[in-house]
Amino acid sequence: MLKMVGSSGQLSLGKQFAGRYFEMEAQEDGAILLKPMRVIPEAEAWLYTPEMRDRLARAEAWMAANPPSETDLDALTTRLDKQE
Repeated sequence: MLKMVGSSGQLSLGKQFAGRYFEMEAQEDGAILLKPMRVIPEAEAWLYTPEMRDRLARAEAWMAANPPSETDLDALTTRLDKQE
């Protein structure tokens, strides 16, 4: 598909890309590479650190190995009473 940059310097990619973010990278040969990006709030950036990604992966593995089950409240009460 051939597109032409308008007199305002803008390029229309089409409605299917409306509202999306792209990183523009100019190549040495004059080519322009557009990479689709997602923007996250600064306050949530900690979730994407390598340490947190590792912790989340371990949590998911634990959840897969320990599926939820119904709790016997009477047995739990008895066990807790014995710990006191």
